[in-house]
Amino acid sequence: MVIFSVYVVNKAGGLIYQYDNYVPRAEAEKTFSYPLDFVLKHHDEKVVVSFGQRDGIRVGHAVLSINGEDVLGKNTADGKDTLEYLKDPANYPVSIRFGRARLSSNEKLMLASMFHSCELFDQNLKGALEIAEKAGNFGAGS
Repeated sequence: MVIFSVYVVNKAGGLIYQYDNYVPRAEAEKTFSYPLDFVLKHHDEKVVVSFGQRDGIRVGHAVLSINGEDVLGKNTADGKDTLEYLKDPANYPVSIRFGRARLSSNEKLMLASMFHSCELFDQNLKGALEIAEKAGNFGAGS
């Protein structure tokens, strides 16, 4: 049995601790000539593939690095806009690494904090079970 994630949640539904087991990412790095075979766009402060697939690069994959330098959000490591950099034919050939977009700390917190109180689930379920028992085998109104 494999454990992928561990979440510790308090009674109020707040996240106390969260751990994600390391999962190898499907990343692809290719060298391209001008023009690119797919369309890139800004989405959620990242540059992602919006149209076209090739060699393991799929729609939704984000640009992780250009020529070995990490891409931080919409910009390269030296502060240039990634899309503007890739529109310039003088920058080619260029090596681009694509993969799943890494979640920011805020995004991880939002995803991990979507729990509700276990007590609330229990109370709602308890009421529903009582109604079902009173209704009998065929439900209410039968």
